Amino acid sequence: MSRRPLLIGGLALAIIIALLTATSFLQRTTARPPALASRSDSSPSAAPPPSQTDDAPTSQAAPATTQCSRTLSGTQSVDIDFDGTTYPVQVHVPETADPEAPLPLVMDLHDSDSNGVFQSSISELDAVADADETGFIVARPSAATAVDTSSPLADGNWAWSIPGAPTVAGQTPPGGARDDVAFLSAVIEELTTQGCVDSQRVYLTGFSGGGRMASAYACARPDLVAAIAPVAGLRAGSPSAEDPTVIDTTACASAQGVSVTSFHGTADLVNPYDGNEDPQWGYGLDTAVQEWADLNQCAETGTERISEHVERTAHQDCTQNAEVVSYKVSDGGHTWPGTSADLSALGTTTQEISASELMWEFFTAHPKS
Repeated sequence: MSRRPLLIGGLALAIIIALLTATSFLQRTTARPPALASRSDSSPSAAPPPSQTDDAPTSQAAPATTQCSRTLSGTQSVDIDFDGTTYPVQVHVPETADPEAPLPLVMDLHDSDSNGVFQSSISELDAVADADETGFIVARPSAATAVDTSSPLADGNWAWSIPGAPTVAGQTPPGGARDDVAFLSAVIEELTTQGCVDSQRVYLTGFSGGGRMASAYACARPDLVAAIAPVAGLRAGSPSAEDPTVIDTTACASAQGVSVTSFHGTADLVNPYDGNEDPQWGYGLDTAVQEWADLNQCAETGTERISEHVERTAHQDCTQNAEVVSYKVSDGGHTWPGTSADLSALGTTTQEISASELMWEFFTAHPKS
């Protein structure tokens, strides 16, 4: 019985020690939240405790600085204000595209005596954009020089003001004609903002006069263009005023680094493959391709037949990672290879290749270096 008081006293002492230890632990742990609460999510200058910073996983690294938010989706008209006038531009953005991810931009320029809306039925690039995993934006501006025609289109018949070249009607654009190089730059600038465009992946294509305009734009603004893909319209500078079969090389002297792919039929009667003496067209297609290869200082050239009527020539090992590729379509007319549009009045349309699919494949491989 003499041990019982000692046992009770020992138990009491153990309980007191345990309570003191628990109280001290609670004081230490409850003292931390006020310090953490002083860090606000809206205060980017606040840093995490040193123990968290030292062990932070790499997955928490800062996101990429290029961020944007795109409100455009589907096919719609975007107004472009230029030189005191508002011009509608048809724009297509795949509906499945991530609105916060920058997308490539393809400027799709119509031929002479046409307009941007009608061009969509020829290039059919919207379907290519929709089928691509990430997608791209297609923009179809219209020219502003009116063409007197017997076949008026709902959205007008227009021709581009191409520097150093007359229109399809053989007339030089009037002195007050819109500066289409500056206009296309305004379209690119506006869509870069509204459309969340990747500025390193801006491309131009065009049919006939649109191809000539795309070529002229690349010569004038190589700083904005990664690659071009003219169809039945590749140029590498204006035809010489003295001899249209010779290139005036001054216009494209600074266009290094622009990759080029082109498509042209040997039976094209509008813009003949071998050229003519018309100042609107002039020198032949092979001359234009070689000039771009020379501009890009390409060191290697190879030619292969990829189908019964199509021959592919590639100029590679060029400066600034550029490449110059041409598709020569035997017996092909003044048409767009692979299109479902009826262009039979302009000659044979080959279905052995799709110019739209091939040019997008080319564009994908050639961002601006």
